[in-house]
Amino acid sequence: MSQALPDTIAARQFDACADRIAETARSLASKGWTPATSSNFSMRVDVNHAAITISGRDKGKLGRSDIMLIDLDGRAVGTDARPSAETALHTQVYRRWPEMHAVLHTHSRTQSVASRLFARDGTIRLQGWELQKAISGYHSHDSVLEIPVFPNTQHMPELVARVDAWLDAGKPLHAYLIDGHGIYTWGRDMAESERHLEALEFLLGCELDLRTLRAP
Repeated sequence: MSQALPDTIAARQFDACADRIAETARSLASKGWTPATSSNFSMRVDVNHAAITISGRDKGKLGRSDIMLIDLDGRAVGTDARPSAETALHTQVYRRWPEMHAVLHTHSRTQSVASRLFARDGTIRLQGWELQKAISGYHSHDSVLEIPVFPNTQHMPELVARVDAWLDAGKPLHAYLIDGHGIYTWGRDMAESERHLEALEFLLGCELDLRTLRAP
């Protein structure tokens, strides 16, 4: 990828992030979680910049040239490429939590169905599952893990405001669903983000199975 990187950003630093994003994207695509060029992924490059997937690319075929640099206001840096339409949801994470270094957004069937099923409740309340301990900060199956489900909109500032309102109310947040859409989660590095995503995919599937088994 040919980008005029700011002097404060080493090319190898961006390249390492781009390669890791592409590797993760290909892995998640192989699970069927990124259909029809959907989903977007990013990593923090430094205090003021992130690497993010370019809009409309097949996530199963990503390489370094499919990743671009942005600042934390979502503006492209050193390229004319267009970032994901949901870039503001990524940069929001990096601005609110300086310790977070990777954001993953996918559209698996499980995530999409769960987002519709629980949209009326506004949250999915997880309790009693051993795998909740895969989420950082949770150490017991008895803990309660709430995943909010926000209404879908094409107006990103509205979604950003809903996430901010949740956090400003003092509620913990490790992931969220968007109605009829998919899931966002993040972590201190890509490995933690992937662990969160895999655990939440499993837990959402378990909740859907319980609904099916309890149905009359």
